[in-house]
This record gives sequence, structure tokens and C-alpha cells, in this order.
Amino acid sequence: MWKQSIENSTMRYFWGLCLILTLFACSSDSTNRNPYLQEVRFRFDLNLNLPLYSNLNTIGNPVYVGNSGVGTRGAFVIKSSLDTYYAFEASCPNHTPNDCSTMTIDGQNVVCSCEGYTYSLFTGQQLDRPNDGNRYHDLLYYRATQSGNVVVISN
Repeated sequence: MWKQSIENSTMRYFWGLCLILTLFACSSDSTNRNPYLQEVRFRFDLNLNLPLYSNLNTIGNPVYVGNSGVGTRGAFVIKSSLDTYYAFEASCPNHTPNDCSTMTIDGQNVVCSCEGYTYSLFTGQQLDRPNDGNRYHDLLYYRATQSGNVVVISN
């Protein structure tokens, strides 16, 4: 009986310690957050049978989705492999949204007309990051999943 009491006490201690470690492991540090872009909640369906989105049937052909309620300034979507799609915010991630911050497609990249920054639609990374000691952000990623002939982009 005494042995069982010690085992129960040890197990409670173990699970209590696990709970405390889990709580402290979760950080409220927002250093990875982009200070220029809000993460807007949305969901939008792209029907691949429609001519507007037919480019997404081929790998490497991006589409701009500028519908109201899609991200901050819309989204860019690209098919990267047989069944993988990527979606990114269309507003440049390195300054507050303004008149020149909605990027434009340049092949398989997008370019911000404010500073001329270029980003890859396959990785979301800034391709011409200045080496000036300042912090620069990559494209804001959105979920993109395919279900039949529909690609759902959401955040």
C-alpha cells in the first residue's frame, strides 16, 4: 500500500512537471510576427474549371486573386508540383500597405513597385534582401489545399 502511494505521488509529480514545462514552453514572443501586415481571416475557393483560374492547372503559372475579403491586398497562388499549391499575401511584407504596395507578377516571382523588392512564389523568400543590418520579412503565407477541381486558400 505504501509503495502504491509513492508511485501515485511520483506520477502526479511527473505529470504536474510536464504541464508546467508545457505552459512555460509556449512563448508569447511576437518577434516572428510581421509588424506591417495583419493576418486577416478568410477562406476563398478557386474553381480550376473557370478560365480565370485555369493557369493553376499548370505548374509554375501564378494567379493573382484580388477579390474583396481575400487577405489584405489579395493573394498570389501558384501550383508548385502535381498536387501542391502555395498562396501568399499580395501586399509587400516590408512596409505598411499603401498605394504602391500591391505587388505584381513577374514570371514566377512577384515584385513590389515601392522599392523593387522581388519575392519567389515557390518559397515566399525575398530574393534581393539588402545586407544593411535591417530586418526584412518574407511573403505572408496562406494555406492552399486542393479538393478535386477546387483550390481553397485560407488563413
